[in-house]
Amino acid sequence: MYDQLRANPAQPAMTFEQMLERVRYEGAYPTRKRAEEAVRTVLAALGRQLVGDERVDLAQCLPVEAALALTAQIPATEQLTGWGFIKDIATRTGTSPAIARWDTGAVFAVVTRLAGPDLLGRILHQLPDGYALLFGQAELSRHPQRAA
Repeated sequence: MYDQLRANPAQPAMTFEQMLERVRYEGAYPTRKRAEEAVRTVLAALGRQLVGDERVDLAQCLPVEAALALTAQIPATEQLTGWGFIKDIATRTGTSPAIARWDTGAVFAVVTRLAGPDLLGRILHQLPDGYALLFGQAELSRHPQRAA
């Protein structure tokens, strides 16, 4: 049996250098090196949380270097909430949760633009509560409340 061929993916909307400059601007980082550290750290953490088509589709939207940071990670067996995601980054980097949150916001602001609204919606649907705010989106309740 033959594997289904996929159309050649479109080139990412920006180069890795352009992505670093956008993250540097969003995070008000003093150097490109600091922006690159944030990109690699946050995308590696996201790569541990994201699986399936959403992971593949997001990687295709990113510049190659960023996609490698995302996909080099083995997905975790247990998904973290948004707050758990921030605490995990803080622990792994030896920084405060405030710095981890700042880095995440700067990187996710650029990732949101690259992914587009449809893919971002699919990603947020896959992830546990708390990620929408990290991506700069409204956090909608997943469980409708019962009428009184």
